Amino acid sequence: MSDWHQRRIALRMRLRPVLQRIRRNVPRGLRIVLGALLMVGGVFGFLPVLGFWMIPLGFMVAAMDVDLYRRWKRRKRR
Repeated sequence: MSDWHQRRIALRMRLRPVLQRIRRNVPRGLRIVLGALLMVGGVFGFLPVLGFWMIPLGFMVAAMDVDLYRRWKRRKRR
């Protein structure tokens, strides 16, 4: 595996508990808004509180409600 692929897997494993908590506690339509806000905040990653880590997290949160992604994820598990 490439170094990039291993880093991506490690990031997903670290973020898994956060994503599960969001899936349980945040209503379906609000997750897209939360994901978009995280991506916008990630653009300002040079600021002390915000970070570039917010961009991939925003994509993951917003993708929870996208039907094409969910179908692809289910098909991949089989």
